Amino acid sequence: MKILATAPIDQTAIDILSAYGEIITAPNDEEQTLIDLARDVEVIVVRGVAEITEAVIQSAKHLKVIGRTGVGINNINIEAATAHNIPVVFTPGANSRAVAEAAMAFILALSKRVVYWDRQTKADQWNSRYESMNDDLEGATLGIVGFGNIGQQLARLASPFDMKLIAFDPYVSADTARELGVELVELDELVSCAKYISLHTTLTPETEGMIDDALLQKLQPGSYLVNLSRGEAIDSLDSLLAALNDGRLAGVGLDVFVPEPADLTHPIFSHPGFLTAPHVASLTRNAVDTIHLWMARDIATVLDGGTPLRVVNPGVLSDAN
Repeated sequence: MKILATAPIDQTAIDILSAYGEIITAPNDEEQTLIDLARDVEVIVVRGVAEITEAVIQSAKHLKVIGRTGVGINNINIEAATAHNIPVVFTPGANSRAVAEAAMAFILALSKRVVYWDRQTKADQWNSRYESMNDDLEGATLGIVGFGNIGQQLARLASPFDMKLIAFDPYVSADTARELGVELVELDELVSCAKYISLHTTLTPETEGMIDDALLQKLQPGSYLVNLSRGEAIDSLDSLLAALNDGRLAGVGLDVFVPEPADLTHPIFSHPGFLTAPHVASLTRNAVDTIHLWMARDIATVLDGGTPLRVVNPGVLSDAN
């Protein structure tokens, strides 16, 4: 048996999957490369941004299962996999705490201007401390857009800071939110009321481009926006830059972009209120281990003829039975 990984995988997964066959790692994520390599594999492990297209799936005549490290499945053609009775396993919840901690770190770093003060101090600008002040979390409103596993973890982390917590998520019940001290509101209200806004949505037609110029016009002056979910949730960097320049936004923190790697020539990257990272919010030791462990175990379960715990298209399992 051969197992194709679109990018290097963690030793946790290697230890489990190597018992089933040879693991080969694609040298790049170009479609033709994946088509060629997939022809004689029974497992595809998707890590990173590689596109598992219909053509890739069609070329994999012996394919039994696709495993995704993480929860983002927009780069896998689920319809094609389902049409070929190929289960797609993934790992929702495995990195929730790590991403929520990163969101809290961005909020703190932006509001306390950590990077700015570091640079001022190192530039011997000690007296600049009298020229501006940091922002408070206590008493401020945090708006969480997307109240799934990560959003709920963020609410738990923010609660000890005595912040008012509101959230937008049409798929979560008011009772679930209330148990965490969170009030569900509409998106327009969240944007207009929250001092801090953190995005934790999945990528769907409804969430793509949801943060656009019209919505950003509703911001209260001096707000903060953090996006650790999907780059596509932001309509354009131009809209964010305009909001930074006119003071609607005091700070922006992004860990995700379209495309990736990010286009560093965009002028937002030189704005002092912009804080960024290269899509690493979920890359903690514990999170990576858990992601690979859950994924590898579910792949092994499929190969052993069992029912995986986390599968995107469970209908193919009932069809197989």
